Order: sequence, then structure tokens, then C-alpha cells
Amino acid sequence: MPDGSDLRHSDVAVIGAGGAGLFTALTAAEAGARVTLVSATPLAETASYWAQGGIAAAMAADDSPELHLTDTETAGRGAVRRSAAQVLVAEAPDRVRDLERLGVVFDADQDGRLSLGLEGGHTRRRVAHCGGSATGRRIVRQLSARVVEEPRITVFEGARATNLWMEGGRCVGVVLEDGRAIRARGTILSTGGAAALWSRTTNPPGSLGIGLSLAHEAGADLADLEFLQFHPTAVAGIKGREGFLITEAIRGEGATLHGADGERFVDELAPRDEVARAIFSELERTGRTAVGLDMRHVDPLLFPNVVAALREAGLDPARERIPVAPASHYMMGGVVTDLDGRASVDGLLAVGEAACTGLHGANRLASNSLSECFVFGARAAQAALSQPASGNGAVAPASQPLSRPTRATQEALWRDAGLVRSREGLERLLDDPHPLARLIAACALGREESRGAHTRADHPDTLAELDGVHAVVGADGASRLETWN
Repeated sequence: MPDGSDLRHSDVAVIGAGGAGLFTALTAAEAGARVTLVSATPLAETASYWAQGGIAAAMAADDSPELHLTDTETAGRGAVRRSAAQVLVAEAPDRVRDLERLGVVFDADQDGRLSLGLEGGHTRRRVAHCGGSATGRRIVRQLSARVVEEPRITVFEGARATNLWMEGGRCVGVVLEDGRAIRARGTILSTGGAAALWSRTTNPPGSLGIGLSLAHEAGADLADLEFLQFHPTAVAGIKGREGFLITEAIRGEGATLHGADGERFVDELAPRDEVARAIFSELERTGRTAVGLDMRHVDPLLFPNVVAALREAGLDPARERIPVAPASHYMMGGVVTDLDGRASVDGLLAVGEAACTGLHGANRLASNSLSECFVFGARAAQAALSQPASGNGAVAPASQPLSRPTRATQEALWRDAGLVRSREGLERLLDDPHPLARLIAACALGREESRGAHTRADHPDTLAELDGVHAVVGADGASRLETWN
């Protein structure tokens, strides 16, 4: 067990150093808190680093929070928690300004005005980028630099959380793999998503739902795990670039999708679930493994890192169509939180992709995820500081390594909880050795309909009585349906 020499006392412990974790830590520090930030990787090498999308915020003259709200709800297929979406659309513009104050430089037009892009599901240009498709990289680098300069933040790099420190049903901190422990009044999970649990993914290997597992083991509720978004355009069949994401913004600038006959078969700017299913159907119909993304008429200077990566793989997007197919990308579900990031376990909070406020509903609107990181990260930082003192207990529990998925689990999730599911396949997953695979199956079995990113071959209709309803799993692993305000 960790003794006093392995114990650190902080006001706030932040687990995960992607965009959400970095911004949350900085916000808490600016409020005067002592913060310990735990990062499994070196700073600026998290999943957010690879984010090609931008930050959705209604900042154009022809836009408004109300229009952004409508687009978010439309994409979310009747499952969006309106109160969460209202918070996001109202506060996102201010968070963009906060990022500018922290030194993030967004793309601007020749007159110096913010350059806003158009992405699938948006009816206005409202997506702010940094260096085109290098947005995640630029933001994470800048926020990481500010974190290193902030004396109130201590960073534990190369450190992994194994279990939450619980006392009397309350979370009072976190235990790390190396035996160290952090005691804090508020413990914030910003550990990212779980899309790497599926065998074909756009995500880095570490996106295994670590925060969800930590929270579940501590007794917190999880929700909406059946809603896993499949990005339509991930490179397929190219060694060294399998699963490489080609940002939706490229389709916003005019790239088109073509089937085996060379013809277009889908509205490229429809919400992601529609485009992904259309590609899936085309591949099923033709027996092919990829469709062609034609970006020959898109200015390559707008997306330099995408073009460079493709050319390194031997593909020239200026001369040929790029083979793409859907891949697991973003989980709309996560640790159930209120609108200030508080989980169902006292003292525990969650932000970013690890959290489920109900914002995304059944299908995330493009580029709402980075907005979510900063909007709800700021709120969670303040909420963590409102928690009561954690006490002075000096003896933390021993570390308890979390279960990691096997390749067989990843292949089973792709087969049985992929773009199209059935009761037979989902029931097979209930016997999977990995706990999260079983919880995902429980949520998917509980939703006997097709909605957004969740398609049931045996229940193809969308049921009006399930509008606004969320599948929640508690500590016992059983699924229940709830309506959230």
C-alpha cells in the first residue's frame, strides 16, 4: 500500500491529459487550485493530438446558438439531452476566446477574421480550425506548454491510474500503477473514449475506455454505450495507414464519395451515421472493401497533414481516389454526469469523451466533441473545487490493474456490435471476458430499435417512445432505461 511518501495531496486530480484534461487543469489552476495532472503518455501525445476536426461554435454573422442547437439535435436523432446541448451552444464561443487568450491561434481569412469551416450535419460554417486539419495537434501543444509553465499544476507523465480511492462511498482520489496515490477533493476523469475496443478504428491503441472502467469499478453509472459512432472515411487496405482518418472537413470543401461503378451514392454532408451506413450498404452490395473518396478538386494546402500522410503511404490525392471505409471513431456514451461534470459517485467527475451528459444523443454532430471538452471542462473544474475537503487519510488502497481487451474481444465487438447488430450477436458479447464489452452489449440489447449510430437488424424501426431515453448501467451491470431533463 502507498505510504505517506507516495501520497500527494491536491485540490483537484485530473486523470488524462488530452484537450479536456489540459483545459480543465488550467481552469482549476487559474481559480487558485493545486492540481495534479496524470498522463499515461508524454504531454502532447494523447488522442486529442490526432483530432483533425475543429471546434464548433456559433460565431458567424449568419449563425446563432439556436441554429447550432437545432443541428445538434437533428444529428442526435431524438436522443440529445436538450439542457446539455443548450449549455454547449451558449458557451462554446466564449471557450474559443479562452483558447485564444491561452495562445491558441485559429485559422483566419485574409482580413484577419476567424475562418470557419463547414462539416457534415452543420447548416452554417461554424467550425474553427488551427492549421486546417492539424487542430488537435496545435491546441494540445499550446495547452501542454501552458500547463508546464503553470506552477500550481504538477504533471505525472507516463503514469497510469489503476483504481479510484474510495472511502465511505465517496471518491477521495486515485491510485496509480507505480504505487503512488493522489488524494483530492475532486477527481476528474478525462481519459478519452473506447473506440479502440473495436478491431477497426481511427483511434490510438490506448483508447480503451479506461475512465469508464475506473468509474464502473467504483460504482458509478455509465450510459449510452450502444452509441458508438463509426467515422465514414477511414483509409482502408493501405499498409501503414489502415484506419487513418480523413477529416469530414475535406467533404465540406467538396470531396465526393464514389462506389464501384464510379457513381456518387450518398449526400457527403449528411450526418455521420447516414454516410457510414450508406458506405456499409455499398460495400455489402458490391463485396468490395472500400469506396473511393475523390478529393482531387480540394486545395491540398487546406489539409497539409492529411495530404502528407497519404503521400507517404503511396497515395496521391491530387491524382487518384482514396480507398475508405467506416471505422469505430467516437463513443457518445460514458460516465453519466450532470451539466457540471459530476458523476453519480460523490467526489468523482468526468469530462470529454469519457463523460456522458447526453449532449450527443445517438450520433455526434461533427466537431462538437472538442467544444464539449472545453465547455464542460471549465464547468467541471469549478464543480470540483466546490467539493468538500477529502480529509487527511494517508493510507491508500493497493493498485488493482484493470482488465485489458484481447484481440479476440476487439474482433468480437467489430463483428457483433459493429455498424449493424442483432440479438444473437449481442448475446454472444454478454459472455466476453472483458467487462466493458459486456456492458456495451447490455446497453445495446436494452435498446430494441435502430437510432443514429445504433442499428439493429432485428429492430429496424426508430420508436417514438424511446425519444430522449438513455440506456444506463449501474454497478451490477444491468441495463435500465431513463429519461433525462
